[in-house]
Amino acid sequence: MAPMRSKGKITSWHDEKGYGFVTPLAGGKQVFIHIKAFSDRNRRPEIGNVVTFALSKDQQGRPCAADVALSGDTHKKRAANQSTRPAILLALLFMGAVVVSVMIGRLPAAIGIANAALSLITFVVYAFDKAAARNGTWRTPESTLHLLGLCGGWPGALIAQETFRHKSKKRSFRLVFWATAFMNCATLVWLHTDSGRTALETVLGQA
Repeated sequence: MAPMRSKGKITSWHDEKGYGFVTPLAGGKQVFIHIKAFSDRNRRPEIGNVVTFALSKDQQGRPCAADVALSGDTHKKRAANQSTRPAILLALLFMGAVVVSVMIGRLPAAIGIANAALSLITFVVYAFDKAAARNGTWRTPESTLHLLGLCGGWPGALIAQETFRHKSKKRSFRLVFWATAFMNCATLVWLHTDSGRTALETVLGQA
């Protein structure tokens, strides 16, 4: 006989550590819940999410949730794919603008190479962090992800967010991420002004 399933709400969640507690809607004590217990790890749990779960016990005999499913896990893939297109297009447009600027001599080749390399590195770091989130292992600090984006890797970060559906819903993270993207775009525009080119030439001349 299949174990009876319960329905509850996540009332505590530590995303970096991959665990939290769920409170049964029918009443009762909080139940420990770990990221490895989720049947679909493409979505990161958040406080307030409603889940269904089977009550189990860990190796120490303490109650815990097993076979956890987030409410509304069935998403329309077509709608999800459509939502990713504008974001990925924005990242590709930025990288294309850098390439064109290098080709017409407005930016040195070193900047184009650095931008491409940082985007690739950032994409790989996001991929590893997504795998770590699924496996409940050590996570890359959000500050590191933001630093990579700020240094020029934000196109790779954006493509990774939409490709892996990772760090794409946490509001506080997204606000900081888009701030780094805006600063990168503003810097690219500034480098095409007289003052920007003069500053760049000064920096490169001193290197």
